Amino acid sequence: MNRRAKPLLQDEQVARSDPARPRDPAQPHLPFDPMPDRIEPCLALLKKAPPQGPDWTFEVKWDGYRLAIHIEPKGVRIITRGGHDWTHRFPAIAEAARTLGIGTAILDGEAVVLDKEGRSDFGALQRSLGGRGGKRSSEESVFLAFDLLYFDGHILTGTELSVRRHLLEDFLDGAIGAIQLSEEVYGDGSALLANACAMGLEGIIAKHRDQPYRSGRTGDWLKIKCVQSESFMIIGYEQSLTARGGLGSLLLVGRKGHDWVYVGSVGTGFSTKDAAYLRKTLDRLKTSNPAVPLKGKNLVFAQPTLIAEIEFRGWTPDGSLRHASYKGLREVQDNAAVFDINEKPTA
Repeated sequence: MNRRAKPLLQDEQVARSDPARPRDPAQPHLPFDPMPDRIEPCLALLKKAPPQGPDWTFEVKWDGYRLAIHIEPKGVRIITRGGHDWTHRFPAIAEAARTLGIGTAILDGEAVVLDKEGRSDFGALQRSLGGRGGKRSSEESVFLAFDLLYFDGHILTGTELSVRRHLLEDFLDGAIGAIQLSEEVYGDGSALLANACAMGLEGIIAKHRDQPYRSGRTGDWLKIKCVQSESFMIIGYEQSLTARGGLGSLLLVGRKGHDWVYVGSVGTGFSTKDAAYLRKTLDRLKTSNPAVPLKGKNLVFAQPTLIAEIEFRGWTPDGSLRHASYKGLREVQDNAAVFDINEKPTA
C-alpha cells in the first residue's frame, strides 16, 4: 500500500490554484526552449524563525535526497543534487514519472521513505539504498515534488513560484503513488512551525511566492527546523574498550570558508553494526596529519572523506554541537554540503 505524505495542516485549507485545461503531450515537439541538461538547485537558507506576511508560503521540510526528474520523449532521468544519474537507484519513481502523461518536464523535489505516520525517515531511506556506497535500488522511496522548472518545451525558472506551483498542481494534485505533491499552505509561519514540531516533523520550508527560481542560497527559500540536522565531516574517532565496535565517538568538523573547524564529537545514534562499519572504514583512512589539531587520549585521525548527517539541539558557547546524535552517512553523489559555520541560523 502506498503511504501518503503527512500534511502540514490537518483540517485547514491548503493552498491551491484553479485547475488549468489539459495539455497536449505532443506540444514539446514545437520549437520552444530546449531542455537544459541540468539546473543547479535553489537551496534554503537556515533561519531561527519563520518569516511573516502574505508573500510567503510554507511546506514540510522533507529529510531525504534532493533530486530532479527529467521527463523527455526519449525517456526519464533522475539526477542528484550533484549531477549524478540515479535513475537506476529509484525504479519506482522513474516508472511513475513515465506514466504521468507529460511530454517534457523537470520536476524538483525530494526522494524520501515515509513512516507509518507519513513522516520522512532518513535512516530508512539510507537502508533502502544499501547504506553509503550501496548499490541497492530503493523500491520504497517516494518523490515529493515541490517545483516545476521546465514544462511543455518552456523553461519556467524565470517565472514566479505561484505560476510554477499552479502548473505542478495541475497534474499532481491528489497523486498518492511513487510521485506525490509536496503540499503548500498559507498561514502564520510560527503556528505552522509549532504544528510541524508537534507532529514530529523536521521543520518547515518558507518560500517567497513572487520570486523566480534562482540557484543557490538566495534567501528566496528559508528553512526553519524543529530539531537541527546538518552534514559534518568525520576526521577520526575516539577509541573505547567498552563501546560497541570499539568506537566511543566520532570527531566532527564543519567548514569556515576554506578551513575546517572542530565542532565536537558524537557518541550516540549509531548501532553496533554502524560502529563496526565506521571504525573499519576510518581505519582504512588513517592519517598522522589531522585536519584540525586535537589533543586527547585514544584519538584516531582519518582523512576527511566521510560526511555524516548529525541531529543536534543547538550550539554551546565554545562552538560545539549540543546533544548531537548520528543519523547516517551522506553519499558523495548526493553532493552533501558540509555545514559552513558562517551559515549558523539568524533571526
